[in-house]
Amino acid sequence: MIFTQHQQEIAEKIDYNVSKSNWKNWKWQVKHRIRSLDVLESLLGIKFSPDKRSQIEKTIKKFPMAITPYYLSLIDTNNMENDPIFRQSVPTIHELEYSQADMKDPLHEDKDSPVPGITHRYPDSVLFLVSNVCAMYCRHCTRKRRVGDIDNIPTKEEIKIGIDYIRNTPQVRDVLLSGGDPFLLSTDYLDWILTELRKIRHVEIIRIGTRTPVVLPYRITYRLVEMLKKHHPLWINTHFNHPREITASSKEALSKLADAGIPLGNQSVLLAGVNDCPIVMRSLVHKLVVNRVRPYYLYQCDLSEGLSHFRTPVGKGIEIIESLIGHTTGFCVPTYVIDAPGGGGKIPVMPNYLISWSTNKVILRNYEGVITTYKEPDSYEPTFCDRNCERCNLQLPLEDASEYRAVGIEKLLVDYDKTIALVPQKTERVERRSK
Repeated sequence: MIFTQHQQEIAEKIDYNVSKSNWKNWKWQVKHRIRSLDVLESLLGIKFSPDKRSQIEKTIKKFPMAITPYYLSLIDTNNMENDPIFRQSVPTIHELEYSQADMKDPLHEDKDSPVPGITHRYPDSVLFLVSNVCAMYCRHCTRKRRVGDIDNIPTKEEIKIGIDYIRNTPQVRDVLLSGGDPFLLSTDYLDWILTELRKIRHVEIIRIGTRTPVVLPYRITYRLVEMLKKHHPLWINTHFNHPREITASSKEALSKLADAGIPLGNQSVLLAGVNDCPIVMRSLVHKLVVNRVRPYYLYQCDLSEGLSHFRTPVGKGIEIIESLIGHTTGFCVPTYVIDAPGGGGKIPVMPNYLISWSTNKVILRNYEGVITTYKEPDSYEPTFCDRNCERCNLQLPLEDASEYRAVGIEKLLVDYDKTIALVPQKTERVERRSK
């Protein structure tokens, strides 16, 4: 990971005796997060006008500020007001301008919470909020209601209650760890949580949502990665919103995770003045896949309080997706979703490629505007389901197919077959047993 002259200057302003190893120590970064306007101005070498200072300080009282020195070092002070790093990290008075649609908890995560820390919305998956600590307070955070609230930090007892809920709810096969940021927990504590979840037989996969590769890439240490490798199948989603966030340090962090065999996805939020541009988003998804990260979701900005200045029309998201489908590799295209207010979950919103259809033809258009037809079968007899699964003519046995089927003496030689003896049938001895 590099250590630039600009980063050295910022580090020395924080601590004159700082070394390269300090800068790349994630705990040093968290300890020295920028929380005050005076420190922000000093480190960036800028001076806000009195009105601007007053506005920002007023916003900080409602929604606290916390920026890692690393992420701060990425701000372009020559074009600060338009800089995507600045816009995502530095408060603005617009956060205090609420619209009628704004809500504290637009996704009803709290209402869908059967026990502390658990949101159970979808049938087979749960959201598990294991941390209330973030490396940085993103200005567009959908959980702004929790930022800086010490009463929302989950205790170990609450974590155990969440684990017990999952253990006692056998339909849960997928657990998503979020927060805050799970990677702001200690490695040992996160290891304990993952170990407890892995003991639950019906939990098939565990996912972790983290923004540390974006705002605190030094958190992705070899020790953390070695710990994560013990808990496969494990999936990680990160949160890059702009191509400028993909730096040499973030690339190294992503490489460590990918080399550990962890599938990586990315969830971007569509933000006015940050990434609401087809060219910007195309550059972002291309940079992501080069670094072995699959663009997963593009979120319409939620209706949380203080985010109205970030929200775009849904049509802007459709335009961006239209500019990607057919114009770049298929797996570069994220699914554009609106997380429905009231806890309705993620609803895909995509360009319309189905123009019309009749009883035997479908009319479609492609990304170029080509209009074509697809001929449907003249005779299609669907399988009638009478709910009698034992007589179903489909391949209903859903267990993994067996690749090996030993025959004869081979059964006694292989390890995967438990046969210990081959006994001829219908001998007098076998007949006596049956009687």
